[in-house]
Amino acid sequence: MNTHILSAPGELFLGSDAATALAQGARRFSSGAKAVRFAMEQAAPVSLHGALLKIGGQTLGPDQIRTLHRQMEAVGQARRTHQ
Repeated sequence: MNTHILSAPGELFLGSDAATALAQGARRFSSGAKAVRFAMEQAAPVSLHGALLKIGGQTLGPDQIRTLHRQMEAVGQARRTHQ
């Protein structure tokens, strides 16, 4: 699992597309894990279409966020979702 991504602070952008997500601005999280859990477990599913997670110099898209969440589910660090 990508522990360096999950433990570092990050900025999560949510929107129906990337341009909308960036225009709406970021939510800041103390860890990437918290951002991933919020995106997958609390945010509206449509807002994941343009989701971006910026951590350090990396930018992760919707598919990468979903993959991280599945990895977190596998080790019991996240709730199971049906998205």
